[in-house]
Amino acid sequence: MGTHERDGEDRGRGGVPLGGGLTTGEVARRLGVAPTTVRTWDRRYGLGPDAHTGGRHRRWTATDVARLERMCALTATGIPPAEAARTVLGEATQEAGPDAGPDAGLVGRTAPASPDTPPRAHAPARRPSDAPPLPPARPRPRSRAGSGLRLGDVRQECKGIARAALRLDAVALDELLEAAIVEHGLVAAWTEVIMPTLQAVGRKWESSGEKYVEVEHFLSWHVSGALRRGAPPSAADRPGATVVLACVPGENHTLPLEVLAAALAERGLPVRMFGGALPVESLVTAVRRTGPAAVALWAQSRTTASRPLAQHVAAMEWGVRGARRKPVVLTIGPGWSGRTVTGLPRPTGLAEAVAVLESVVSR
Repeated sequence: MGTHERDGEDRGRGGVPLGGGLTTGEVARRLGVAPTTVRTWDRRYGLGPDAHTGGRHRRWTATDVARLERMCALTATGIPPAEAARTVLGEATQEAGPDAGPDAGLVGRTAPASPDTPPRAHAPARRPSDAPPLPPARPRPRSRAGSGLRLGDVRQECKGIARAALRLDAVALDELLEAAIVEHGLVAAWTEVIMPTLQAVGRKWESSGEKYVEVEHFLSWHVSGALRRGAPPSAADRPGATVVLACVPGENHTLPLEVLAAALAERGLPVRMFGGALPVESLVTAVRRTGPAAVALWAQSRTTASRPLAQHVAAMEWGVRGARRKPVVLTIGPGWSGRTVTGLPRPTGLAEAVAVLESVVSR
């Protein structure tokens, strides 16, 4: 093991090793961007490591990372990458001073005064000789994406996913979502990483007068894709073990049902997913055709949560006389708050819903 990989090695500002620095992949994960984005900023704008070490892999010091963090902060507000890079490089040059040598501003400078303040670079960046010239400066545009999302006390992954969503960075967002699911498992990734980020985007949308709708749709679409890619193939049918998932009529918020379907598939439970706004007649037909052990009805809004519908499905019967069966109906989602249907389970979260359905199927 090399000297820079020892446990307990000294670290400088931002947790970057004092000796060798971070690899490009580690920097990308820290920033919440794709490694290709880091390399592009290096190649196109000269925002690469100031120092070079032996071997093929380049190492990024705390100062290098601070420049990239500043770049991320600027691009997250809607500033084009070329203009953001010019700002970062200009700040680095001003802070280093005209007489600064090639080692000016290396690790050991004072960290930013607050964790909420975007880090500023402390070293002069040298553009590669073959890099194309930056476009001429122009008046700074007004922010198109605001100053970011108020996430509160959340996992570090939430911040990376939020930054990627604000930048509409599809590659980085897919990589970060899939990494969260692999590292934490689907249920924990949804509960502790994905859902808090979605809620923050929703709050930003509600408080900014219809802005950020594109960010919410973008993030939701990529979460849906990550769930499908991460879920195992559909489990084979087992008599009396199928789970039917559907949104009630008029309800189009399918993402919570998608994550529930993926979590059940992980556990080998047969699922029939019918998506958003399933008409009453179609829901009844689907239940009769599949003979499920359980039916989960999702309602995001109280205006769509229908007690009579839930009671009707719960009263459905099938099978031969003397061995008639009924489904267990779960009312899930915030729309059922205050509209509890007597005798029907109402789990309050993903983990509880999975546990209830596993219990019903195993009877």
